[in-house]
Amino acid sequence: MSFPEKTIKKIYILIVEDELLIAKNLSQKLQKLGYQIADIVSSGADAIQRAGELKPDLILMDIVIKGDMDGIATAAIIHQELDIPIIYTTAYADDETLQRAENTGSYGYLLKPFKERELHATIKIALSKHQEAVNLQKIMALAAAKSENRARFVSMAYHDLNTPLTTIQLSAEMLEDSNLQMSPGTKNKNVNRIKKAVSNMSELLDDILMLSKAEAGKLSLNLNQLNVTEFCTSILEELQPIVTDKHLVTFLAKTEPLHANLDGKLLHHLLTNLLSNAIKYSPNGGNISLELSCENQQIIFCVRDEGIGMTAEYEEKLFQQFERGANVGKIKGSGLGLCIVKHIVDLHGGTISVESAIGKGTTFIVALPFFSQ
Repeated sequence: MSFPEKTIKKIYILIVEDELLIAKNLSQKLQKLGYQIADIVSSGADAIQRAGELKPDLILMDIVIKGDMDGIATAAIIHQELDIPIIYTTAYADDETLQRAENTGSYGYLLKPFKERELHATIKIALSKHQEAVNLQKIMALAAAKSENRARFVSMAYHDLNTPLTTIQLSAEMLEDSNLQMSPGTKNKNVNRIKKAVSNMSELLDDILMLSKAEAGKLSLNLNQLNVTEFCTSILEELQPIVTDKHLVTFLAKTEPLHANLDGKLLHHLLTNLLSNAIKYSPNGGNISLELSCENQQIIFCVRDEGIGMTAEYEEKLFQQFERGANVGKIKGSGLGLCIVKHIVDLHGGTISVESAIGKGTTFIVALPFFSQ
């Protein structure tokens, strides 16, 4: 009895390279690795035209090419119009060039001469990251839609995305272990970029899943006795990697070591979100504090910063999903964090309030009862 062979999708790659010998050598390496060559072009104008006609799965773009546009300018147009993942190829890449490349939505870069292992790993990372971005856009659309089946779809998509995230992580480790022809500092910087992207996507997926559960009424409390004082101290220690030299983070406990019945996992999410926001939205540094007190059988958490603050208009829709302040500029965020924080506070039967002024910082005050029902 015979079985049909499993069909493996062919990956088509467009090569943009003005050195013919390099292009042919690269083409041979790619074909040896099992990739298909869509075409080879030598200028930015030809690259844009052929990318539109062929719709390749990926483009290998030399930064220095013929014509009026270099590879980075060409990639910016292709990224905007076609959303095709692009990997830059270059004989040398300084920090300024890398920054320009990142701003065009690049999925990585390769140094010449190319090594097959490095080439294969970088392409796998780029394709996985691009598929992840496409899937993430679908999830965000589902999360924003008013659909009865939204919670189920988001949950399914969340689990489906674990595989590409793992692929990216493993590929990053492959790059970390490989013998690349670049300085150790540059190699580690690129690997750290990949790992940071994985971390950011994972955090966003966690937020989407938690919000989906909350809105579906499936987010429940798991109350346990906590030493809240030690709990706060441990969270501040966890956040140390994102604290810069410009920030001074302090913890003030206005009571003896405090014990209460709370959901540790949800409280961790709540405090981590408020404190990381305080750091993120204080780009110029300043004092950031977490204050713990007890009043009227309630535990009071107070998170203060001296950051950019917010307008009174924004405060009115602060806890709505996908809402962000008009003054955040280029500070990245999904607009989901505070919405989830509000769900957690409500689930505990507590309250949350905010005091803020533009340029003068923000204070969040969370009050949770000792024994939540």
